[in-house]
Amino acid sequence: MHPTPSATDRTYQFTKEAILSRHYAGGELISEGDIAARVGVSRTPVREALLRLEAEGLVRLYPKRGALVVPVSQQEVDDVIETRRLVEGFTAERAAAAPTERRRELVARLGALLERMTERAPADRREFVLADREFHRAIVTAAGNQILTALYESLRDRQLRMMEEGVRTAERMRSSIEDHGAIRAAIEAGDAARARAVVHSHIDAAAALLGARR
Repeated sequence: MHPTPSATDRTYQFTKEAILSRHYAGGELISEGDIAARVGVSRTPVREALLRLEAEGLVRLYPKRGALVVPVSQQEVDDVIETRRLVEGFTAERAAAAPTERRRELVARLGALLERMTERAPADRREFVLADREFHRAIVTAAGNQILTALYESLRDRQLRMMEEGVRTAERMRSSIEDHGAIRAAIEAGDAARARAVVHSHIDAAAALLGARR
């Protein structure tokens, strides 16, 4: 049985999801009272949740006024893409160089996620995105570096609110599935250089959609 999340955790999850889904838009000033009413909690857990979100760079707090949702900047787009290339290129290379048995387990997991992506595209965009994210997470996690895994999660959270509705077209989903298949094949073959190159190419495609400069 999973423990019941605290009021602060529930408030944090609600507010973060609202920001990432752009229900609370960049540049919008949100009040503690509004969040408290929506979640059904007092203002104390709201303040604690907002402090966590400020530490993540998603909001900026203004005493007695509320929290400003930090707009996505060009600098943030550039930094997120550049850091994803570093983290995911490195971890894909390490995954491809892993011992055969560990690599075999990872490839099986990636195959299942690739099937899920194929089944969900293009009708169920939300499930497609979740499977996509889990595919990359599995590779990053396989590197065994918990700091890199946490950094990956933060990067994907930031990228989520950069993506405009309609960007993930059926054609883009098909292209993404092909990229993921190539990444899996490179890891299965134990080709570290190829794994890094394909991951970089895949992230570069996302960079083009987001208008990244590097």
